Amino acid sequence: MKKGKKKKLKRGIRNLLIVTVLVIISSYIGIYFSRRDGLANKEVKITYKTVNTKKESEASLIMVGDALIHGTVYQTAHRYANYKGYDFKPMLKYIKPIVENYDLAYYNQETILGGVELGLSTYPMFNSPIEVGDAFLDAGFNMVSLATNHTIDKGEKGVLNSRKYWNQKENVIAAGSYSSFEERDEVHIQEVNGIKYGFLSYTTYTNGLIVPKGKEYLVNVYDKDLIKKEIERYRDKVDLLIVAMHWGTEYMTYPTTAQKEIAKYLADLGVDLIIGCHPHVIEPIEYIGDTLVIYSLGNFVSSQIGVERLTGLMLSLNIKKVDYHGKTTISFDNIEGTLIYTDRNNGYIVYPYDKLNNGILNNYKSYYTKYSKVVTAYSNQVKVKSLEG
Repeated sequence: MKKGKKKKLKRGIRNLLIVTVLVIISSYIGIYFSRRDGLANKEVKITYKTVNTKKESEASLIMVGDALIHGTVYQTAHRYANYKGYDFKPMLKYIKPIVENYDLAYYNQETILGGVELGLSTYPMFNSPIEVGDAFLDAGFNMVSLATNHTIDKGEKGVLNSRKYWNQKENVIAAGSYSSFEERDEVHIQEVNGIKYGFLSYTTYTNGLIVPKGKEYLVNVYDKDLIKKEIERYRDKVDLLIVAMHWGTEYMTYPTTAQKEIAKYLADLGVDLIIGCHPHVIEPIEYIGDTLVIYSLGNFVSSQIGVERLTGLMLSLNIKKVDYHGKTTISFDNIEGTLIYTDRNNGYIVYPYDKLNNGILNNYKSYYTKYSKVVTAYSNQVKVKSLEG
């Protein structure tokens, strides 16, 4: 083949390759823009992932035991009022500045507030002036247990007078004794700092007095079926469920088998906090699962004889609510007890132990050690405030 023809052939092949490459490149460019235009017209769905945040709420609670109003106690209150009515406020002058700092404050109204119109009376069938309630409300208490072994000491009239008094008071919940079934069966839900709570109260004793048939609402006598029904009506509606129990054996510094059985039953039903009274002396505190059980706070104010009956427990704690991943949990921390003493010889003034001296209670430091050991016998999660404050 001649040299000129060879050059023409090579040039033809090269041109063909160039054209082929250009065609291929053009095809890819067309495909790219075609896909890009398709994507531009296509709806793009974006999914946002929800992040669960933890929400926490807190409230504070303080508790004291029995307001056991003997005759000498209300007679002293009569003197404080210059014999014109009854004034119990001086008895609480060292307690009020403490209680006022708490969101919730509980006490047990051991004796019925039937008022002077029914005739005041002392042991064994009590009736107290309504001014007792005035003093406790003034001190900041807003949660009152009414189911005790003395609730029906003055019969139906005493309960109706008591309920009339408490129903007229705002920002206080009084449970355990009612004027009708309708009143008893109402679901009373309170709220503090975003924490919804319910409060129930029961007694295991009526001192042999028979509750009138058909009027069982006058006092909540402990019954497993009744309390189960009550708890089930509250449990899903509240974050925190508190039950006050009037139980145990008087003057025993440890819980009975019956107390422990009831506490376990209530814990299994989902009660968060059980507050015990009736023994008139301090008993230990413990956890049953997640349920905090205070077996007995002892007396708060009374005229009983003996240091252990004049020594009570004022217990404070912090309530913590946590909402996370759709679940709500309640827990307690900063559980601290303060020992208190009623000076029956000098006006029934209630003193925190850190305000005592040997002139008020001789050898008070040894009593502090003794009763502190009772409080903490079952749990190291409970502390007792030192005498140094």
